[in-house]
Amino acid sequence: MDSLYKEFPQVMTPGDFWRQIKRTVNGEPVSEEQIAMIVQAIDEALLLGPDDRLLDLACGNGALSQYFFGKCEDFLGVDISAVLIEVAQRYFERPGRKFLLSDVADYILNECQPEHFTKVLCYGSFSYFTEESARLVLTRLSNDFCNVQRVFIGNLPDLRLQHLFYRDGRDHGLELKSADSLIGIWRSEEEFRQLAADCGWQAHISRMPQAFYASHYRYDVLLTRVMQDDVD
Repeated sequence: MDSLYKEFPQVMTPGDFWRQIKRTVNGEPVSEEQIAMIVQAIDEALLLGPDDRLLDLACGNGALSQYFFGKCEDFLGVDISAVLIEVAQRYFERPGRKFLLSDVADYILNECQPEHFTKVLCYGSFSYFTEESARLVLTRLSNDFCNVQRVFIGNLPDLRLQHLFYRDGRDHGLELKSADSLIGIWRSEEEFRQLAADCGWQAHISRMPQAFYASHYRYDVLLTRVMQDDVD
């Protein structure tokens, strides 16, 4: 799916932010009411405060990131798409709110001050990480980003509900576990809980309200650190 988010935005007009990152329904950008639901879910999960330093992984063009600028001390968004990062830097970057062009896994491995960040966001993109990258990112966040207490991973496709998305009667089995497919890797809640546990996190699953456009087949996850009492 690299080409989707590297090349597709080039055909969009510069200010068409939601189409650039394909946050659309039937080709039309989702409404501001829908965006407000996303922002509220993230707010309630991350509990951002004025001293927080937020890391946004696979941040896209920064259109969603901007909603959290006023709620934290410092912000860094990372994305692999040069086109999207250029848009983010042009329209949304300001002092203390920066955007970096990088593959997420490469960035996670090479960040020289991982202790700087306190909260992490990854919305609508985690399913496009390969299994190897997903485990690397979550493990490194757990082990080395020592001040991160909450990680919100949003809009994950639920394997058990794939039939509510694919309605054409075809067998999509090969796509469901491919990071390069249209939706990326589908995981059940149980699969994600196990992935999180393997990487040192406890997963708390939540669902968006029924009025949310993708609530019928997607879920969100808040990761918190595993307490010693939970291990014993």
